[in-house]
Formats: sequence, structure tokens, C-alpha cells
Amino acid sequence: METVLLRDGSMQTPIASYFAHEATDPQAVARCFTEDAVVVDERQEHRGRAAIAAWNAAAVAKFGITTQVLAIEDEDGAHTTVRAKVSGTFPGSPIELLFRFTLQGALIARLEIAP
Repeated sequence: METVLLRDGSMQTPIASYFAHEATDPQAVARCFTEDAVVVDERQEHRGRAAIAAWNAAAVAKFGITTQVLAIEDEDGAHTTVRAKVSGTFPGSPIELLFRFTLQGALIARLEIAP
């Protein structure tokens, strides 16, 4: 996957905010999403900001996850795929995962996380 960043070398704002807060602040993570956003992780769907905050808090508490962004592909401005190394206290750590973001305006409408 080719690394494609914005002209200033950064990720799009909601995606950068997601990765900046994912290991420390579930409420800040939830604010990166639209009110009715969906996160799909481990074949489980989490819908709405409250569910997304709870999902993030549970993952951090259970696995102590940290994420290192390896590559970013901005497909069309609304769809971005991030390849990242995820580490934590889970079997097989670290692993590489794809984070597929769908943006709606300045917020994330959908995130799918998969190998």
C-alpha cells in the first residue's frame, strides 16, 4: 500500500484525532465519529457514539492496545485505508491490521478493522 498523506504530510483530521486518542480517551475517540456511525471490529458492529466509546474503552482495558501507523491510502477523499501495527496483551501481538475509514464531512461515518 502506498503511503499518501495530505499536502502538509498529515492525515485527515478525524483520522488523525482517532489515532491520537484511541489508547487514552474513549470519549475523544467517539467525538471523531458521526452520531450514527458504525465501527466493525472482530465481526462485531458498534453503532453510535456511546457504543463506540464503550468498544474503545473495553479494548484498551482488556488488551492495552497501542497502534503504529505504517501506511495511509486516501482513495477519494471520503474513503481512507490505514495499515497499522497493533500491539497489546493479546495472542499474536503485534499484528498488522487495516483500518478502513469512511468520512462524512469532518467526521468518521464508518470504520472497519480487519486483517
